[in-house]
Amino acid sequence: MAARIEHLVTSGTFSLDGGTWDVDNNVWIVGDDTEAVVIDAAHDAAAIEAALSGRRLTAVVCTHAHDDHVGAAPDLADRTGAPILLHPDDLTLWKQTHPERLPDGELAEGQEITVAGTALRVLHTPGHCRGAVSLHAPALGTVFTGDTLFAGGPGATGRSFSDFPTIIDSIRDRLLTLPPATVVRTGHGDSTTIGDEAPHLDEWIARGH
Repeated sequence: MAARIEHLVTSGTFSLDGGTWDVDNNVWIVGDDTEAVVIDAAHDAAAIEAALSGRRLTAVVCTHAHDDHVGAAPDLADRTGAPILLHPDDLTLWKQTHPERLPDGELAEGQEITVAGTALRVLHTPGHCRGAVSLHAPALGTVFTGDTLFAGGPGATGRSFSDFPTIIDSIRDRLLTLPPATVVRTGHGDSTTIGDEAPHLDEWIARGH
């Protein structure tokens, strides 16, 4: 059976630089009836575990280490035995949330994570934070962008460890080069496509944030 994509929304808070905000997060489950990976274990490990419906979890993949995206990762890993994977450039952020628990493995540019016979290719897309990654699944016609690219533009770059020119480079060089029909599944809010977002790059640059 081919891999399929399932979507769960969990709610909680995001805290950084002394501020805290209420947020809804997209949790993506990719797999078949037997095994799956979770992309961004946000807020509620019990709800994510329930959505897995007894399937073997092979990895908890973190698109980046902001607390709203990794808060439930250790609990989910403990419940399932799955390793937590994170780009090492985000370890400083990770330790702000989980100082006593390190990730189990690293993500790197070009690495492939295979689940249910389907490859998810890691694209290092820094800017929102230093270790941000996207996951491109050509066979599913989709890319999971975390908080790098949303419907309507780049992720936020006004906080620690972020940089606007860097996120623009990541989007231009790593994401907008994907096929236009590629569905962009984001860390928050609605999905979009590469083709819908690509024409607006110059507008984002002019806006400068």
